[in-house]
Amino acid sequence: MCALFGFLDYGKQTSHKTLQKLVQLLAHASEVRGTHASGISYIQNNELKIYKRPKPAHKMHFRIPDNTTALMGHTRFTTQGDQKKNCNNHPFRGYADMPFALAHNGVLYNDDSLRREKNLPATDIETDSYIAVQLIESQRKLSFESLRYAAEAVRGYFTFTLLDMQNRLYFVKGESPLYLLHFPATGLYVYASTKEIMEDALRRMHLQWQKHTVIDVTEGEILCIDSCGSITRDCYTVQKDSYGFSYRYPQSYYPWEDTFHSPRLHAEYHLLADLCGYYGVTPEEVQYLFDMGYTYDEVEAFLMDPGALQAELACAEV
Repeated sequence: MCALFGFLDYGKQTSHKTLQKLVQLLAHASEVRGTHASGISYIQNNELKIYKRPKPAHKMHFRIPDNTTALMGHTRFTTQGDQKKNCNNHPFRGYADMPFALAHNGVLYNDDSLRREKNLPATDIETDSYIAVQLIESQRKLSFESLRYAAEAVRGYFTFTLLDMQNRLYFVKGESPLYLLHFPATGLYVYASTKEIMEDALRRMHLQWQKHTVIDVTEGEILCIDSCGSITRDCYTVQKDSYGFSYRYPQSYYPWEDTFHSPRLHAEYHLLADLCGYYGVTPEEVQYLFDMGYTYDEVEAFLMDPGALQAELACAEV
């Protein structure tokens, strides 16, 4: 449960002051999905810059240089890899045929086994997300093919964003949410993990009054926006066997798991059950919310709003 955010300003009609404010507001709004660390990446003077710290976004001052045309950001909720060790935080730096930055929203469960199977180098980075960087690097080129290779190898929940040296933004859409807008009049793309985060940020910007369109990105798609604003798409095969997570959770780990007949619901439950302890909630209470008909996103929203969650559970006498 992390958050992704950023922009690509191909029209170059949006002022630096507006973009600066947009980044800060998106970062602040993204805190609802993670406050343990935050960071951004952009290109300056033909160099890939990454600025990240083990701090919530509201304690960070994200200063972007003039003429920044693309930016990728992340707020982190720690599940693997101590955020106090800054190399564990997002975005991550990688190198294929050129330097790139990668950020991830979700949880991956087979990073250790992939590192052994693919004979990937040992690393001091403990975060599960970093396996995606290593898989791309192993293909020696940042491309649709290398992104497909990584997406089909990992198991778990993910959406990846990447920024390369040519100010291209890539989105590799898995089950984790993504909300992408296009403002054609000014030539601006803006993205966040959820519609709610986007609306929270844009409410304080004049951008909300501009005509915009939602760019659909579905699970199994890889989308690239280049520095001229052109979109190209590719796809990867969604690995449905990732939903069982059998390598992390034995069949008897949760005795009530048989109530989840849908593989997708089974996976969603396991992910939230794995994280709910951070919020003082039991797996049984997560199961109750699913039984009541709440969706994954709605249950996740409950976890991020303790007051609403406790009110709902109190009514149920769980």
